[in-house]
Amino acid sequence: MSGILQAIRGMSDILPDRTPAWQFVETVVREQLSAYGYREIRLPIVEKTELFKRSIGEVTDIVEKEMYTFTDRNGDSLTLRPEGTAGCVRACIQHGLLHNQVQRLWYAGPMFRHERPQKGRYRQFHQVGVEVFGLQGPDVDAELLLLTARLWRRLGLDGLELQINTLGTSEARAVYRERLVDWLRAREDRLDDDSRRRLATNPLRILDSKNPEVQSLLADAPRLEDHLDAGSKQHFAGLRALLDDAGLAYRINPHLVRGLDYYGRTVFEWVTDRLGAQGTVCAGGRYDALVEWLGGKPTPAAGFALGLERLIALLEDAGAVPPAAVPHVYLVLAGEAAARRGLVLAEQLREAVPGLRILTHCGGGSFKSQFKKADKSGAPLALVLGEDEIGSGQVGIKPLRGQGEQEHVAQDALVARLTELLTEL
Repeated sequence: MSGILQAIRGMSDILPDRTPAWQFVETVVREQLSAYGYREIRLPIVEKTELFKRSIGEVTDIVEKEMYTFTDRNGDSLTLRPEGTAGCVRACIQHGLLHNQVQRLWYAGPMFRHERPQKGRYRQFHQVGVEVFGLQGPDVDAELLLLTARLWRRLGLDGLELQINTLGTSEARAVYRERLVDWLRAREDRLDDDSRRRLATNPLRILDSKNPEVQSLLADAPRLEDHLDAGSKQHFAGLRALLDDAGLAYRINPHLVRGLDYYGRTVFEWVTDRLGAQGTVCAGGRYDALVEWLGGKPTPAAGFALGLERLIALLEDAGAVPPAAVPHVYLVLAGEAAARRGLVLAEQLREAVPGLRILTHCGGGSFKSQFKKADKSGAPLALVLGEDEIGSGQVGIKPLRGQGEQEHVAQDALVARLTELLTEL
């Protein structure tokens, strides 16, 4: 037999010591989105490959090199979703959610890209996606940014910088792209291999190259803002005015273009310098053409994706994750009769005391060994049930933290006394 099986490279187990951080973030995100009127939609993990080719763009790195694509038993080409927006748009079109309607939606779950694993970048990663359909003004763009800023405050995070830009319309970008390509080809010998490859496929992505030498070269390149249409300029000015009125700080980054073909007009990223090369925690923008690309009627749309692994890494580094919840009570059971009675007692207490976290000892053992486990559980109180307690109709209550002596309480008074003690913790 071969050795111990390991998880696939870049696809990590999230162990119980870390899941409290995930649960904390997921709860805060869910509450925050609900407060802004966003509703959850749940989407398949697998979609037809054509969906991503049409939405993301066939010449993007994601489609060309990173997607997990396979042929199923019916001969159909299917793909593990590399991002969530395309699937959300497909669902909205398929189920008629966009006809003369405004939709504020969110979803969460794993995404898959065959990238080189490193800190903050994995082959299975988790995102929260937020999408708005049917609103074309800069006000909803501003709402998305204010929502994320409030989310950082709720999570206790600081130091995230908001970068914004506008890409204009596809027509304006086409004119700019032609000028940029001509300019870059005249300097192709100064480009790195990655930028040379993108020159023929997706030249705007060269603008956000992480190579310092390429960035230095681009300082003199034609600027997208000089090729914007009047409508996009007005939209961007409106967004900036709304952010200024709300007091939300931002930096205009003219090289911010995003990596997906469907973006137009507003794009943004929340970035940090605390995660090494993978500094983008949240990113998004407008994609007004995507619904029509995928077969629907023209529908304005905007949204963002939030990377949970990166966000949780920031929280852990900052010590901003609340401690994991521990049991309120550890139920110590000595003897066969107590073991039988204990499970029933625990259920009665859970029914009578809403929110009570009670850990019932299972597996037998001496009082000494059980109290060691009770202490290790972190519970502040132990309930003790043995032959003497069963005979007298009582339950022992022993403090496990700080001062205090064990007391005995009649079983019919246990709920009241336990509730009293829990309010004092």
